[in-house]
Amino acid sequence: MAPVVAAMRDHPRLEPLVVATTQHREMLKQALDVFGIVPDVDLGLMQNGQNLGVFTSRALQALTECFLEKQPHFLLVQGDTSTVSAASLAAFYQGIPIGHIEAGLRSFDLSSPFPEEVNRRIATCTANIHFAPTEEARTNLVSEGIPETDIFVTGNTVVDALQMVAPQDHFETPALNRVNWSDRKVLLTTVHRRESMGEHLEEICGALEAIVKMHDVEIVFPVHLNPKVKEVVYRRLANHERIHLLDPLPYPDLLEVMRRVYLVLSDSGGIQEEVPSFKKPILILRDTTERPECIQAGFGELVGTDATVILTRATALITDAQLYARRTSGENPFGDGRAAIRITEVVDAALRHPQARSGPRRLDRDQVNATLERLSHAT
Repeated sequence: MAPVVAAMRDHPRLEPLVVATTQHREMLKQALDVFGIVPDVDLGLMQNGQNLGVFTSRALQALTECFLEKQPHFLLVQGDTSTVSAASLAAFYQGIPIGHIEAGLRSFDLSSPFPEEVNRRIATCTANIHFAPTEEARTNLVSEGIPETDIFVTGNTVVDALQMVAPQDHFETPALNRVNWSDRKVLLTTVHRRESMGEHLEEICGALEAIVKMHDVEIVFPVHLNPKVKEVVYRRLANHERIHLLDPLPYPDLLEVMRRVYLVLSDSGGIQEEVPSFKKPILILRDTTERPECIQAGFGELVGTDATVILTRATALITDAQLYARRTSGENPFGDGRAAIRITEVVDAALRHPQARSGPRRLDRDQVNATLERLSHAT
């Protein structure tokens, strides 16, 4: 969302109001600091150990009160978090038009990823304008009955965001400067999905142990703050010399790691969108993905959480140079880094032409298309 905030700040007619539920304060602050964003409203809903139902109900109440006070003309939500579903419902109940960024992603499995697949479907049900990152996402929305006039394929704002962060000579995180980047192949691992925990996480850790035993590689593993992740990872991997367990990384450090690593192993949706920009392959530690474009472009491969499968597929990429070259030669399927500008212009056009609005969608498609056509020819 940061590139959209920046684009709206630069726009002559739009004034962004940034609202944060602050479910993970430390990780949120890391990201916001990079882009110079301070939330205008910080709802401070973080509580240790709260379950999804409790958080979502508290978020719905707090966001409802926030929208009643601030009276926004339009709400933008991004992605598939519980905050997105709560904000979408709160705005819908008050008749506030909603734009959903990164709309149309589907795994077609309500349990994987959990609860993200349901969260994004709630956003789709309530949204007036759907900002699909790819043609595949647009097709998913159309198949669900969303009018094509309400869907705009913009590219993914994650590409905009990583282009806003310059490469680094040194890392902010000292431990990363001690990694043997020059003489060894380095792998990046991240795990945070709820469906990856328990026995699945034990299997992933077993695979990482086997990889460093079999190959002369190092692994950088920023460990999620969830105690269910930290306990298992540190118990299994803390004493391995070539596995670097770290706290969650500042965004510039994470991007620089992706620039330098040989291979990524992750269950993260966002990282699936980022690796094509760096021409790096990813083994997706899941059985399903809502981002099939990463696989279709050659960068991604679904491997699940079975230790043997992970080891086998990692070994293939570590040892087979021709396979690696094929897997990293595709085109980035997630856009050109101008998604935020397109989204901003669509919102502006929708708000400036109320006379052409009919029904709840209230959108002048011809006006918006003319604006986007001008943008497509801009340098």
